[in-house]
Amino acid sequence: MATKTITHENFQETLDTAGILIVDFWASWCGPCRAFAPTFEKASDAHTDVVFGKVDTEDQQELAGFFQIRSIPTLMIFREKVLLYNEAGALPAPALEQLIGQVKALDMAKIHAEIAAQQAQPQA
Repeated sequence: MATKTITHENFQETLDTAGILIVDFWASWCGPCRAFAPTFEKASDAHTDVVFGKVDTEDQQELAGFFQIRSIPTLMIFREKVLLYNEAGALPAPALEQLIGQVKALDMAKIHAEIAAQQAQPQA
């Protein structure tokens, strides 16, 4: 599956419809971003059940600001609208594959229950 261009306009819809969404925040002038791009593309071809999106931080400054992107590349992984991973830096292909496997293996019912329990606690 090819990567999807993510914009401020389509981010929420993409998040709502994707079971797993992996987002690469990048810029064309960024050497590490360009070096990571083939790894990201290859993973998107291998995992057709996952939506892979790219956010050009130069073009989508509002979206990059919303997510407080301070360095690029930054990789974020969402599953069932829950942010599970947020890390700056390019990953080697084996590390990306391992991370995708870990995300797929998560018990999301348990994670949603933990989030609900945290939100039910009174704020101090």
